[in-house]
Amino acid sequence: MITTIGLIELNSIAQGISVSDCLLKAAEVKLIFAKPVCPGKFMALIYGDVAAVKTSVEAGVRQGKSFVIDELVIPNVHKQLIPAINASVEVSQPAALGVVEYFNIAAAIIGADAAVKAANVQLMEVRLGMGIGGKSFVTLCGDVSAVQSAVHAGLLDAAEKGWVVSSCVIPAPEPELFFGLI
Repeated sequence: MITTIGLIELNSIAQGISVSDCLLKAAEVKLIFAKPVCPGKFMALIYGDVAAVKTSVEAGVRQGKSFVIDELVIPNVHKQLIPAINASVEVSQPAALGVVEYFNIAAAIIGADAAVKAANVQLMEVRLGMGIGGKSFVTLCGDVSAVQSAVHAGLLDAAEKGWVVSSCVIPAPEPELFFGLI
């Protein structure tokens, strides 16, 4: 089971590939993925024990230098996060739907983890940068009050850093809209 993740987001594909290699050589970590994202950015996501992930991310940031847009290490990542990143979640019609949109990738991962830890919600998807101009967004569902609490928690860190684009809570989404998203 994945418990600690680390991510580096870069504004260079070539440097992203180089940093990904560095991440794997710096400590005993496993690669979830390393791939280009829009618009010409690159992200690498790893997992392992806390110390190894921290060591790898620190080494990757040193190597990536000015090409690094953002980085993160999340110990004790919520078990819903990786399936939502991989878009492999099955959900039923929710009482409410929440959406949080970010300017970058790391903010969405941090926000999604905070949201699902803050309230009894289900992460539907964490969309990371592909086909959406390098932005990212999180969709989640549950009872109205839980979704409101989760969206609020998902905004906190990114709002402090200026990474929030927008958010919404839809109390009773039309089934057609809901099923069009998943």
